[in-house]
Amino acid sequence: MPGTYTQPRYEYRPHPVDAERAPVVIVGGGLVGLTAALDLARRGLRVVLLDEDDTVSFGSRAICFAKRSLEIFARLGVGEKFLAKGITWNQGRVFFQSREAYSFNLLPEDGHEFPAFVNLQQYYAEQWLVEACVESGLVDLRWQSRVTGIAAHPDGALLTIETPEGAYTLHADWLLAADGARSFIREALGLSFTGQVFRDRFLIADVVMSAPFPTERWFWFDPPFHPGQSVLLHKQPDDVWRIDFQLGWDADPELEKDPERVRRRVTDMLGPDVPFDLEWVSVYTFRCRRMERFRHGRVFFLGDAAHQVSPFGARGGNGGVQDADNLCWKLAAVLRGDAPEALLDSYEAERIPAADENILHSSRSTDFITPKTEAARAWRDAVLELAEDWALARPFVNSGRLSRPTTLLDSPLNGPDQSPGMAPPGTPAPDAPLLRGDQRGWLLRQIGADGGFTLLAREVVPVPLPGITTLLIADTPRAGAWHDHSGLAAARYGLSPGECVLLRPDQHIAARFTTAAPEPILAARDKALGR
Repeated sequence: MPGTYTQPRYEYRPHPVDAERAPVVIVGGGLVGLTAALDLARRGLRVVLLDEDDTVSFGSRAICFAKRSLEIFARLGVGEKFLAKGITWNQGRVFFQSREAYSFNLLPEDGHEFPAFVNLQQYYAEQWLVEACVESGLVDLRWQSRVTGIAAHPDGALLTIETPEGAYTLHADWLLAADGARSFIREALGLSFTGQVFRDRFLIADVVMSAPFPTERWFWFDPPFHPGQSVLLHKQPDDVWRIDFQLGWDADPELEKDPERVRRRVTDMLGPDVPFDLEWVSVYTFRCRRMERFRHGRVFFLGDAAHQVSPFGARGGNGGVQDADNLCWKLAAVLRGDAPEALLDSYEAERIPAADENILHSSRSTDFITPKTEAARAWRDAVLELAEDWALARPFVNSGRLSRPTTLLDSPLNGPDQSPGMAPPGTPAPDAPLLRGDQRGWLLRQIGADGGFTLLAREVVPVPLPGITTLLIADTPRAGAWHDHSGLAAARYGLSPGECVLLRPDQHIAARFTTAAPEPILAARDKALGR
């Protein structure tokens, strides 16, 4: 199959002396492991990353990067590359049989730096993260290094690593397992991974073509070119289109991957006059499951190693990126001595509910897309019939509830909410445009820019507080403040003049205050640090 992308090959370097010790080791050099490595490096920490391969992922894989993930990548210094290369989209369409049922817009309002989604092949994201890790000078990327043994101890984990030159051992004071759905670390420690296997199969085809389709997400139920099943279409960069065909549980995976068989399916969809090439083909069966705990002593599990969802809704890769975003600032605070080790318990206190939310949405999407009984199919088809003319039916259509960040309302780190309303504690910080003189900026670019806490204050100048950067917004231009010229910052945060919001390093709201009195603000910061 012809390719539009050339895989980089990363050099193996001879391993260091045996029995080395490292403060942080990450196992798995995919999207999540690389995000975690770069996040820790941006916070000044040295990291060893182990990966058994010598390149980035093959095939498009995770292609829909959600707004929250793009904001995280912007904080890490690579967000602009996603916008420059990726395919931006906010609009989606749902089809039933031969007609359109309805369309939707995921970002109907202006005033955000990033769109609802950017489509981009996962290998580009991983390549950029590798390059940024190398440029940081703080990430020791060890390719062709396969972990074959682990012994967990109260002070870390002892790893046995197989390389082209033989095996060596490495002691990790803290270990982050981002080694995917078949996690060796999880299996070697004998940890359960329970959930549901969905009895269906899907074909992924990356198709290279020049097609007249718009830059939108198109989902078909029971189309005439693939009757009784579903099909999903997404545009990617380089004239690559991702097509997912539902096959049914009885389909033979090896037979379905035959290129000529795939070509017939694509031709039935596009018509005989549309030329195309196949770049990558895969057949998958998906699962919705998770570990009972994400922290085991000094070993943490992230991404698919900790939880799995179906691909409908783009919740897998985005959820893993948000795992890294949640954990890394806490681990950095502990290693710097700014927080007690108990802060790290909040990782699973916050990310297990997020995983459960993703699994719930993913399972419901799957049940709607692949009804298990005739009654369920009749109900689904009736909803799709009604959706064309009746807006009240459209919320029941479920072609994948698309990824949104979890609001951590029950987080043990949340502080007081003195001004209830918009954006309570635990909410991911909303973005807004700002001005300072001739300089245009975005609010999220100012939050956590130095790796610490931020106090967002409207029309009030708080006293300087240790460990907290003040971000002033004003209704009119004034020295030392960003001008909230659109009023969106005040509106989205629900801030009246004189009020403040404390934000965590991961751009989540920690507490809200009606005044800038320092004592409650410092107390909320200490609570958010687990002190």
